[in-house]
Amino acid sequence: MDDSLDPSEQDHVLIIEDDERLAELTRDYLEANGFRVTLEPDGARGVDSILALQPDLVILDLMLPGEDGLSICRRVRADYPGPILMLTARTDDMDQVLGLEMGADDYVAKPVQPRVLLARMRALMRRRETGAVGEEPRLAFGPLEIDSSTREAFLSGERVDLTSAEFDLLWLLASNAGRVLTREEIFSQLRGIKYDGQDRSIDVRVSRIRPKIGDDPNQPQRIKTVRSKGYLFVKEG
Repeated sequence: MDDSLDPSEQDHVLIIEDDERLAELTRDYLEANGFRVTLEPDGARGVDSILALQPDLVILDLMLPGEDGLSICRRVRADYPGPILMLTARTDDMDQVLGLEMGADDYVAKPVQPRVLLARMRALMRRRETGAVGEEPRLAFGPLEIDSSTREAFLSGERVDLTSAEFDLLWLLASNAGRVLTREEIFSQLRGIKYDGQDRSIDVRVSRIRPKIGDDPNQPQRIKTVRSKGYLFVKEG
């Protein structure tokens, strides 16, 4: 780590992980890559730590003593706007889906590969920045308005409660309104990885976004599923 870098200018990462060796190795790796890191081993203190520190990103283990990661994620989501990266068991798809439903922005399977973790973290933090140069900062579709500069959406003037990952997906779909986006395209844009044909994270997010923007989950008119392809954000409707 560059000792000349002002700690206040470093992105602050909170790691909530009870495996002491894993937590310390992850901290050392992230500090070597320019992050400021705080460790919290006890799930019972997880909520208070996140809300008090308001870090730039949280790495949250699913299985923790005191309180599990799913519960922590659910409890802080309304008051913590930053990205939450969940650590899950490699083979347990249900844990991954539940984590996303509780408001996690992404997940990394254990055993953790440091380079993969770092890449996912950087992707999450990049997505918090404003839209690309030349991109319209605000889109409107009837009563639905989406603002990339403030990362907020409004339905009939009322603010829509979206997680960071849900906003990213909504903005991507809306800014490509009228065009079918394949799951491959969505994964590449939002997660920087190839779609493996099985990951359900995008489908989970779409199912959560629809009712929030007034779209009927059973007969969606705004975000339509295109069978065997992906999703279509309808301009009119």
